[in-house]
Amino acid sequence: MSYNLFLDDVRIPFDKNNDGIEDAWYYTHNPAYIDLDWVIVRNYKQFISYIIKNGLPNLVSFDHDLADEHYKNWTHPTYDVYSEKTGYHCAKWLCEYCQNNNLKFPKYLIHSFNGIGSKNIYMYIENYKKQIEQ
Repeated sequence: MSYNLFLDDVRIPFDKNNDGIEDAWYYTHNPAYIDLDWVIVRNYKQFISYIIKNGLPNLVSFDHDLADEHYKNWTHPTYDVYSEKTGYHCAKWLCEYCQNNNLKFPKYLIHSFNGIGSKNIYMYIENYKKQIEQ
């Protein structure tokens, strides 16, 4: 099954009906959010379940903050105290999943408003890819 996976607790890729729903295209202006079809998952458990059931997506778009508790620590995320996992945890899981199953990491985007969280996701994935490609 070929699909694109959008991870976000509240937003959608593109508000094509102009319903006033927050969308990723509005602030990224990345045409992928308009042009592609997306499967939307809202949290860590849905993210993992969907990939295990349907295989690796072609493209993943990550949000970092997936619960209200994540918005409190933007300047210094304290990942070990969260009860709900973040997009960073999803990225880590996906790296491990790819490594354990000898799969190439899919293309990815990061659409999070959280700059530090976005950088953490990006750095983790890029470090993983460098390690695996060597």
